[in-house]
Amino acid sequence: MTAVTAESPPQEKTKFEQIREQRPWLDHLVRAGTRYTEKHGDHYAAAITYFSILALVPLLMIAFAAAAFVLVNNQQLLDQITAGIMAAAPPGLGDLLNGVIQQAIQQRNAVGIIGLLGALYSGLGWMGNLREALSEQWDQRGEPPTIVKRYGGDLVAMLGLGLAFGISFAITAIAGGAGNAIAEFLGLAGQTWVQVLLRIAGIAITLVANWLVFLWVIARLPREPVTLRSAGRAAILAAVGFVILQQVMTVYIASVTNSPAGAAFGPIIGLLVFANFVSRFILFVTAWAATLKENEPADVREPAPVIVRPAVTVGAVPGPRATAGLLGAGAVLGVVGGVLGINGMRRRR
Repeated sequence: MTAVTAESPPQEKTKFEQIREQRPWLDHLVRAGTRYTEKHGDHYAAAITYFSILALVPLLMIAFAAAAFVLVNNQQLLDQITAGIMAAAPPGLGDLLNGVIQQAIQQRNAVGIIGLLGALYSGLGWMGNLREALSEQWDQRGEPPTIVKRYGGDLVAMLGLGLAFGISFAITAIAGGAGNAIAEFLGLAGQTWVQVLLRIAGIAITLVANWLVFLWVIARLPREPVTLRSAGRAAILAAVGFVILQQVMTVYIASVTNSPAGAAFGPIIGLLVFANFVSRFILFVTAWAATLKENEPADVREPAPVIVRPAVTVGAVPGPRATAGLLGAGAVLGVVGGVLGINGMRRRR
């Protein structure tokens, strides 16, 4: 015989756990923060920031090459720039800077090609780290792709993200220009309330444009695409938060560039901090989307521990008198049975 008992002493919930049960939004925020931490969000954000800053060098080389192609065909503009440098720079430094410009113009083809190759390398590194970070936040544990498939997918994703940025900028520019043109056509360009409405409309359009970009980032950049419905709500949060982050970083960069040292290094430091905060923000928003109730697996709780204890039941043993009585009764029954058997045999004969 076996007795089965289950021991699961109830644990008293903390005050914070009780508050989380009462406020689902807070519980979701905590779960998103836990997912972000467990999936190494800060480490991935640091890698994304590194490749973001690294990409500036080849982009500047491309910009210099493009400027060189413009200057080589516009001698008047080149002379104006040369004269301005000679007038503003200290003695001796102006000749050095003009020599650098002349060398950049002469080597514009090489500078442009090296810049393009560097931009491709740093861009693929940036996109690869971003996609890995997003996939990690979505807890995608599929087989890693081959090198060719990975770099090919990263290149397509980078082009798609560039297209999304282009559409976003086009929407913002066209909407802003159309609003000003309509106000001027109606003769209301100088009205204060019109300017306020245009400002509000500009913010709304900027939010829509940012929403499109973040929707693409959250839903299509992970290694395994997720549904747009899952990413749509997170993209709204990302669009609003990104606008706020832009305003905060604008104030920050303005504050660090007041001193002479800040004027020299402030923009670089500000760009570094901005890239890191944006990377962290995108990964946290992705963790928030991944921890929505519709995206989390079903909560299967383990049963309480079961303790199995063998229970042995021993029956009562008869005493000496009962044993003697049972043996006597058995002997009497044996004798009676034997007599009856002998009489039966005699009758048959």
